[in-house]
Amino acid sequence: MGVGKMHGILGGCPGPPVEGAGRAPGERGQMTVELAVAFPVLLVVALVVVNAAMFFGQCAAFDNLFCDAVRVHAASPAYGQGTAQSVTLVQEAMDQAFPEGNVEVAVRADDAGLGHTRFTGTLRFAPTLFGYPFRSEAFGVAFPRLSHSAQIVVDCYKPGVLL
Repeated sequence: MGVGKMHGILGGCPGPPVEGAGRAPGERGQMTVELAVAFPVLLVVALVVVNAAMFFGQCAAFDNLFCDAVRVHAASPAYGQGTAQSVTLVQEAMDQAFPEGNVEVAVRADDAGLGHTRFTGTLRFAPTLFGYPFRSEAFGVAFPRLSHSAQIVVDCYKPGVLL
């Protein structure tokens, strides 16, 4: 097999490479400019996707942990424990479960009627820069905190108390 046939089989073109082949005059560096324009857009899209995934993960964990904390600390309170102490215990449990600096949890309770108590927990999530905190605004655009709420109504049963 000759050298010419081998070159044709491997897909190469005979002859030395020509500098600037395939480019029109004045197109040198075009890919660099395109990358410089597209990179910030891709970075913003990645930030939105990562923060959305982190927020949804925190929401899923919050729903489970909040309901569990209310069932443990408020559904059957200790003797002499009122609603305010139940809220404090649930708040402490949620603070231990979410120690991250970009997550805040608030718990409140109100009367739901017929002797039931409604506990409401609110999760507030601040966006991050791939896990690192950053300013709450850029170029005059504010990044709002995302919030998620969960509610559970319980009958605060006090064993041994006769009405």
